[in-house]
Amino acid sequence: MAIIVDQGKNIFTLHTKNSTYQMKVDELGFLLHTYYGSRIDNTDMSYLIYNMDRGFSGNPYEIGGKDRSYSLDTLPQEYSCFGTGDYRISALRIKNGDGSRGVQLYYDKYILNKGKYSIPDLPAVYADDDESETLEIIMKDPYSHVEVHLYYGVLEKNDIITRAVKVVNKGSEKIVVEKAASLSLDWISQDFDWITFYGRHNMERITQRSAINHGIQAIGSVRGTSSHHYNPFAILCEKGADETKGQCFGISFVYSGEFLMEVEKDQVNQTRLVCGIHPDNFEWNLLPGEEFNSPEAIMTYSPHGFGQLSRNLHETIREHICRGEWKHKRRPVLVNNWEATYFNFTGDQLVEIAKDAAKLGVELFVLDDGWVGKRDNDNSGLGDWYPNEEKLGCSLKELAERILDTGVEFGIWFEPEAISEDSNLYREHPEWVVRIPGRPPALSRNQLVLDFSRKDVQYYIIERMSDILSEVPITYVKWDFNRSICDKFSNELGPEYQGEFAHRYVLGLYRVLEELTTKFPHILFEGCSGGGGRFDPGMLYYTPHIWCSDNTDPIARLTIQYGTSFGYPVSTVGAHVSTVPNHQTRRVTPFSTRAYVAMSGIFGYQLDISKMTEEEKDDIRKQIEIYKNRYDLIQNGHYYRLLPPTSDMCTVWEIAAKDGKEAIITAVYHNVEANPAPVMVQVQGLNESGSYQLELDTVFWEDKLDEKVKNWLLSKLPYGYGEGELISGAALMKGGLVIPPAFQEYQAWQIIIKQC
Repeated sequence: MAIIVDQGKNIFTLHTKNSTYQMKVDELGFLLHTYYGSRIDNTDMSYLIYNMDRGFSGNPYEIGGKDRSYSLDTLPQEYSCFGTGDYRISALRIKNGDGSRGVQLYYDKYILNKGKYSIPDLPAVYADDDESETLEIIMKDPYSHVEVHLYYGVLEKNDIITRAVKVVNKGSEKIVVEKAASLSLDWISQDFDWITFYGRHNMERITQRSAINHGIQAIGSVRGTSSHHYNPFAILCEKGADETKGQCFGISFVYSGEFLMEVEKDQVNQTRLVCGIHPDNFEWNLLPGEEFNSPEAIMTYSPHGFGQLSRNLHETIREHICRGEWKHKRRPVLVNNWEATYFNFTGDQLVEIAKDAAKLGVELFVLDDGWVGKRDNDNSGLGDWYPNEEKLGCSLKELAERILDTGVEFGIWFEPEAISEDSNLYREHPEWVVRIPGRPPALSRNQLVLDFSRKDVQYYIIERMSDILSEVPITYVKWDFNRSICDKFSNELGPEYQGEFAHRYVLGLYRVLEELTTKFPHILFEGCSGGGGRFDPGMLYYTPHIWCSDNTDPIARLTIQYGTSFGYPVSTVGAHVSTVPNHQTRRVTPFSTRAYVAMSGIFGYQLDISKMTEEEKDDIRKQIEIYKNRYDLIQNGHYYRLLPPTSDMCTVWEIAAKDGKEAIITAVYHNVEANPAPVMVQVQGLNESGSYQLELDTVFWEDKLDEKVKNWLLSKLPYGYGEGELISGAALMKGGLVIPPAFQEYQAWQIIIKQC
């Protein structure tokens, strides 16, 4: 069993393959957190808790004056509460019927079940009964009659423990939940760094590592979405931890709205992490008998560095978050017309792009923004989900059929959550817009936001999209959202309920997505929010991959996709080849480099294929063939970060088959030097006893170089790249591999490693 309960000592021990998590109910009924780390036995780890009188750290009334060393302000707790003696960051804050904000939880009972719990109306990890167990611990406040259910889902083989919370009002008066974090986690006297992922539009998930010092540090979002600016994922690690060594803990929040992740090192060097819905714009009213369910948080532990931690999360997201027909089905190679045409297109132009794309092996054409209502720019038309037949030159169904006749499938862009002031929908339903009465709203991209907390808005979007998806042969939907939310107010909620708006908005979004993905299971939904502005496990529950960033420059993508890889698998990352000079950076990079970077994701193109040279079209044929041949390995293999984008010369990553018999190494030079020092990496994930052949992918340059450059390069190839030369797995992993040098700026290589 993964969950062991010692009823005599009230100890709860949760085991995964490589970790142990433990709690204990003490003599006063408080639930203490005693251990989370490398797997051990069922020893009572509370012996590590050391109490002494700290001064100005109060004692529970039950203790009286007997033991001044016992204080909630210094004890490691399982779910910290506000206002009753613990002065550190708290997980739970409640406004009681009398206006007070004190809450104190005591252990009541536990429930143990096979299988994984689910959360009403919210995405969560799912697993079969033979893959998981659930522990539910029920806590009570005897004074306010608040009841709190702590949920723990254990996926032993994945090294995953999930957390969620339910708050129930068992009293006779209304209470207001002001903060209900999904987890609170205490470590006794550990000196940690934490790694977070910050950014902005067009430059998301940049890796940042800093020491956890005394005081409070936090990341979060009050933008209505998880945001470009901070991803709802963080890693705590011991000093010196890296890709292959050191203890590290990953926390991933399964939520697409406003969040807060806080860490605090306290007066006795203990560290606490709290993660949940951001409390700044949150209040949830609970009448007697009502309950509130928090979103889920995923925890994972690795004693062997960040690489293994990432692979734990990758497997869990692939197998236990993503759902539906497209969970394992090969995603089509697509071309999206956005950077090819922007708003300026006709139906005939789109058909020409699709026709040329089909000849090269592209399988799907995606029509992006500009097809709906009066929308020749981003100033009008959003909300009017009726095709502009004058612009298309035919009905949307006829356009789709013309594109299908070229040999590719048809996909389409929607931005259902947004509305333009210049739209028929706004003129008919101004009350559906998110805005504060009597105050002009802030504009972003000259658009406003539809109030998805309202059932009538949800019904409208479901109806309009269903009509289009039922009538038109569409197999792919890009779901976009191109602004942050402010002016938060719903015309349907009373004054005392406005604090519920932000969370109700996300619940409404999830409801619409659940209905549409259930009704149209054959359609592949891609998530997008100006690229990676809502890249989180909550969206992946409905859309099995997400457009990673609006920035398609491959050199910028090295940093973006590197940061993304810490928490998310390749199979969730939308990545496209675009034209040069790049539309975001104006950088000029080799066609092969753009392709190799995009291949570490869901591969596609975002350019006008009809305007490309015959040589470029031939390269596209080769790129698509290579990607399809390597698809299973790329999408399902184990991912290794070998050299980061911050390295001097080169970014290098590897995807290895789970059986260790094959691997692909991709290397992209971002710096070129004369007389360069060799770039060397240690390969991972192979079989030490195996013998391997190296193959350098030369398909994109061999027939393009003059003999002088070709001979120079061939003379510089390291040992192992010659035909018939074999290297052991042990040598490649412990000795290393030399990456071939660059012969041009932004040179990229793919190296295929196969066991013989």
